[in-house]
Amino acid sequence: MSCHSPSSSKNRKVDRKSGKHLTIALAGNANVGKSVIFNQLTGSNQIIGNWPGKTVERAEGKLHFEGHDITIIDLPGIYSFSTYSLEELVSREYVAFEKPDVVVNVIDASVLERNLFFTIQLMEMEAPLVICLNQMDSAKKKGITIDAKKLEAVLGVPVVPTVAIRGEGMHELMKTAIEVAQHKQYVRKPVVEYGDEVETRINNLARLIEFEKLELGYPSRWVAIKLLENDPEIRKLVSSKSEDVIHASETLSEEISRIHREPCFAVIASERYCVATRIASDVQRQNLLKTTFSEKLDWVTTHKVFGYIISIGVITGLLLWTFTVGNFLSSLLSNAFSFLEPVDPKVSGPILSIIWNGVFGGFVAGVTLIIPFVIPFYLVLAMIEDSGILTRVAFMMDSAMHKIGLHGKAIIPLILGFGCNVPAIYTTRIMETRRERLLASFAITFAPCAARTIVILGLVSVFVGIEWTLALYAIDILLIFALGRIALKVVPGKSTGLIMELHSFKVPSLSVVSKQTWTRTKSIIYMVFPIYIVGSVAVQALYALGVFEPVNNAMSFITVTWLGLPAIAGTLLIFGVIRKEFILLALVAIYNTTNLALFLTPVQLIVLALIGMIYIPCLATIMMLGKEFGWKAATIISAANIASAIFIGGIAFRLLTLIF
Repeated sequence: MSCHSPSSSKNRKVDRKSGKHLTIALAGNANVGKSVIFNQLTGSNQIIGNWPGKTVERAEGKLHFEGHDITIIDLPGIYSFSTYSLEELVSREYVAFEKPDVVVNVIDASVLERNLFFTIQLMEMEAPLVICLNQMDSAKKKGITIDAKKLEAVLGVPVVPTVAIRGEGMHELMKTAIEVAQHKQYVRKPVVEYGDEVETRINNLARLIEFEKLELGYPSRWVAIKLLENDPEIRKLVSSKSEDVIHASETLSEEISRIHREPCFAVIASERYCVATRIASDVQRQNLLKTTFSEKLDWVTTHKVFGYIISIGVITGLLLWTFTVGNFLSSLLSNAFSFLEPVDPKVSGPILSIIWNGVFGGFVAGVTLIIPFVIPFYLVLAMIEDSGILTRVAFMMDSAMHKIGLHGKAIIPLILGFGCNVPAIYTTRIMETRRERLLASFAITFAPCAARTIVILGLVSVFVGIEWTLALYAIDILLIFALGRIALKVVPGKSTGLIMELHSFKVPSLSVVSKQTWTRTKSIIYMVFPIYIVGSVAVQALYALGVFEPVNNAMSFITVTWLGLPAIAGTLLIFGVIRKEFILLALVAIYNTTNLALFLTPVQLIVLALIGMIYIPCLATIMMLGKEFGWKAATIISAANIASAIFIGGIAFRLLTLIF
């Protein structure tokens, strides 16, 4: 599971010798300003991808500073070096095995004590360290004064105060990092000492590890601490090399537990917090201030009554904004491309018509469907995320999401699913475990995206009534929770608790919001457009070859007999796999009219919209599921969608027949 790359290490040794190329990693808790610093340093010279073999986002950028070519790596925002999430695992493996020249630990100065808990763990990793004391302006507003020089003396590593959002301290930060990397500045090896009964056992175990000459890639003291904490990955790694060390760690861990009458991992965590508290009290001073507006707003947004009202308001507002602006932009772009007409196969020939109509249809689908809805959504999402309100919404929705085995953070990708399932599934990477990401993605596939909304509005709102449209959405929400409960029982594993930093409210940064919006949108555009174009060409080819007629006949026992739909429903549903609004467009093309009520009954219109809403994710969503979870999981989720749609559609047909 190592991120270690032999070739990269070799190159780095050559570069270090010349002293011209350096690698600097940014590490710290979430919401401390790492992304702002990363953007300030790298500008547009950024690459967003995945860590090798991991579905965790990796941000890498380039910086040329005072004759040095510097690679900046933005590690995921984490709170510890445990193995509770992939983010924590890839971060600690990168620091241990890739050995960056410097690790810049970004700290939120306004919550120093809380951030030092992770700083202590970085020091235990014996990484070449520089402390970036960020958000000094926020600390000042809270009446907090920090003596940076005293903090530097206590920790034994350089400390640089910054206000990254204004670019203050960035030059000094890079200069200090380079000095540490080149050993121009003397920095003593930092040592964190705990209570005697804990410290003695850590040292004894570390000496045994050194005596056994275990080549683990991690510092012996750090390994000793992790063994006492019963870290599963380190325990597995050590057990393959020395059972004596494992036995000794179990004995020493039990001794610590007996002394403190609580588990050893909790004792060590308490020791870290004690050290962090002592350091913070020594170097900072808190002045008395009146309750700030931010604190009052925090109280309202987490209130047991007002908090839920605000959370629902934020979610509703985000959806209304996305649909309103998205529909407006989609109409504008559709009109702009209206001059491009599909090619008639009788005039140009079947091959040219298949290629042109497929490429044309796929490209226009991306431009008129993905871009208009994704950009407005990501824009507002970045604003409420940067402001701090989104974490409050996740906190308030935590209890509701636990009903389907998730926690509050799952509400973020689920909301995004109402705009487009593809970026929503991508966004599940904020979840801690693969199980939670899988459960969230399963729920997202039932969320009516913008394309499904077009089908619902075009079939039901226009020809049956708005009340039936609202009924379909109510059914869908109930379905998400019902099937989520079933999936919770089927997928093995335990749900994790919600651990999320509720950072202070602030005015969103235009720079951060715009860069975040573009980065997210760009990654989706690069993936979706090729899928839409290739998929549309394939459907055009199958239609030209007359494949759909026998398919209609083969599917009639389901579409006609069970669902009560016309025979052409088989073709419609196949088209809908590529793009859900193809269901509506194909109906208009087949019947050569927009008045679909002339050919379909109200019951058929509602059932077709219901089936179109839940029967299977679109091709782009299936591809994203396959990319993130593998084709087995993508197939199972798609099969669950189809089975649910067929069962519910048949029941709905029979109930609606009684009403109409």
